[in-house]
Amino acid sequence: MTEISISARPGFAPAVLLAAGMAVTVGSALGFQYIGGYIPCALCLLQRDPYYYGIPVAIAAAAAAAFGLPSWITRTLLAIAGVMMLVGAGMGVYHAGVEWGFWEGPATCATSASGVTTNAGALLSDLNAIKGPSCTDAALRVFGLSFAGWNVLASLALAAIAFWGAARAKQ
Repeated sequence: MTEISISARPGFAPAVLLAAGMAVTVGSALGFQYIGGYIPCALCLLQRDPYYYGIPVAIAAAAAAAFGLPSWITRTLLAIAGVMMLVGAGMGVYHAGVEWGFWEGPATCATSASGVTTNAGALLSDLNAIKGPSCTDAALRVFGLSFAGWNVLASLALAAIAFWGAARAKQ
């Protein structure tokens, strides 16, 4: 029996590419937040969840391919990661629609609803309750796309990699 290299095993390279792409995408969002000072809104934070859950799934797909497990395991894990990225794209479309005013965002996306503070105790509690910006305001637009719009493109590209890898992992 001829031993093939790990990188040549079906599904391994797409799974590694997918995990790396997800890590770079969510890492960029974290960089904009912690280095660039862009405070994410509630929907921005929710859009990161498919990446947080998808990275371990993509790594598991790479491990399944590397260890020579049956190809259906790698294909299934890649397909699950692909669905996660489609969910992320859908969340990005929803958020972009909220930003453009096509539909209402959830109530959690409103800025502070409290009015004028009338006493010092309330002032201190208001200072401790840091709230993110409204989901209706795009923090930055590059080539006309907000972070939500760019997330849609990244999620769709990553979903395509995942589904391509799942189709390619058939033995």
